[in-house]
Amino acid sequence: MIGKFDTKVQELKYQVLKEVARSYVRGTLNQDILKIPEMISPGPKPTMRCCIYKERAIVIDRIQLAMGGDKQNKNILEVLPSACDQCPIGGIQVTDACRGCLAHRCESACRLKAISFDENLRAHIDKSKCVNCGLCLKACPFEAIVNHKRPCEAACKVGAIHMREDRISEIDEEKCTRCGACSYMCPFGAIMDKSFILPCLDLLKDAKEGKSHVYMVIAPSISSQFHYAKLGQVISGIQKLGFHSVVEAALGADMVAYDEAKELAEKGFLFSSCCPAFVEYIRHSFPDLAEHISHNLSPMARIAKYIKETDPTGKVVFAGPCIAKKMEIDREDSSPYIDCVITFEELQALIDAMDIDLASLDEKPLDNASYYGRIFARSGGLTDAVKEALEEQNSTFEVKPFSASGLQDCKTALMQARKKTNTWNFLEGMACVGGCIGGPCCLTHEVRDAASVDKYGHESKETTIKGAISSVLALKDFNTK
Repeated sequence: MIGKFDTKVQELKYQVLKEVARSYVRGTLNQDILKIPEMISPGPKPTMRCCIYKERAIVIDRIQLAMGGDKQNKNILEVLPSACDQCPIGGIQVTDACRGCLAHRCESACRLKAISFDENLRAHIDKSKCVNCGLCLKACPFEAIVNHKRPCEAACKVGAIHMREDRISEIDEEKCTRCGACSYMCPFGAIMDKSFILPCLDLLKDAKEGKSHVYMVIAPSISSQFHYAKLGQVISGIQKLGFHSVVEAALGADMVAYDEAKELAEKGFLFSSCCPAFVEYIRHSFPDLAEHISHNLSPMARIAKYIKETDPTGKVVFAGPCIAKKMEIDREDSSPYIDCVITFEELQALIDAMDIDLASLDEKPLDNASYYGRIFARSGGLTDAVKEALEEQNSTFEVKPFSASGLQDCKTALMQARKKTNTWNFLEGMACVGGCIGGPCCLTHEVRDAASVDKYGHESKETTIKGAISSVLALKDFNTK
């Protein structure tokens, strides 16, 4: 698997998903549940944890998530307690860089009197008093005091991760946006998204029995993934799985950009609606600004809506790098159009579970979205598309955009909007740094990914957004391709 994933955590997740999918297709999953851990951690020596039994116990927990996880927990993300036991407690700590100085600025800064000094005059922090406010850290001239955060806590920019009394991480449901940053950054893979790989296989089984057509809508960021094969071969592989047709979400992006430009010109001030984690963040943390969210569906939902209008009995599966998309399909505005969401990691697992060798397949073309629809995958792409759509509509509205990459940037921009200090009138918000190419379930997160997206965009035969939309509408039915 070298070269397919960034980390060994992703590879482990993939191995579990692949074996679960393979057993499910064979009809032997119930019998294989206890065999899969031995396949992944054969022993006799452990390779990841303290002992082989610990490794296998964690794999069993991963299998449960691969089968859909805890039905009582509505969050797409779940913490695996068995895996979450290796991180230091963290918080504000004094390092060996403390010089035992005379000024004792750290002591003066601490209002809770949590700092004392030993016989060598070096500072110590009483954890029973410390609230991790960070004032001592800022006061130390030697930078000898640091704030050690768990990787999951550091990755979560909305403060939704905290530590329980037993040192296990826990997710605050009221704050979580389902962006998945914690999942990707945990070095032990202790936070994982629930898989919809089995419902996807059920849809494909129904299709094989002639009950319906199953369409796969793929995110524009697919152009930056599956580096070991050509995109046309990936499309062939997806169809080999049993999908009737593969459709670009970028076509939906073209439609959204065109309508969002109109809405912006009408209202004069707008937040984008394409990223579900960004939309959730506004509704949770900035409810007073929610009225400015665009009323457009996301590109995923928009193209799925069109597919179901052309084939009412069709089923739609979306594949992308995003965990929050799994949450979006439960939203009232999107649920009628999307039947299932899987990630690129799950798509890779499905392909390999069916023993499909992508690199050996012939290439098949993908629907011809415009350059602007395809670059939605990277930060700034939506902004460029809205600008282009305004020009194509001969609008005189002057757009002053701001592209927020990552929830920290989104927070800064939204604070400006709340205080009315913003100089922009259109906010493109992406929860993941870099845009969708930074999604937690990308196979790889590389510098070249943004260039891959632009390259794929330039390969489009449609030079305008309007042209791409017109070509889709003229097609009328994806069955005719």
